[in-house]
Amino acid sequence: MKLNEIREKTVEELKSELVSKKEELFNLRFQHAINQLDNPQKIVETRKTIARLMTVIREKELAGTDAK
Repeated sequence: MKLNEIREKTVEELKSELVSKKEELFNLRFQHAINQLDNPQKIVETRKTIARLMTVIREKELAGTDAK
């Protein structure tokens, strides 16, 4: 997910996306532990996406705006 796409969403949308990405990361780690993960790089990409989401959420909270 690109940073431009993330910044266009509202805080509520970002929080719901964050929850789904955390669930995805859990599932990827589980698959990796039982050797069923085809692309381990997907774990790294998911972690970076989570960090981007958390950063933008925090920026929006500090700015005091819920708008795009």
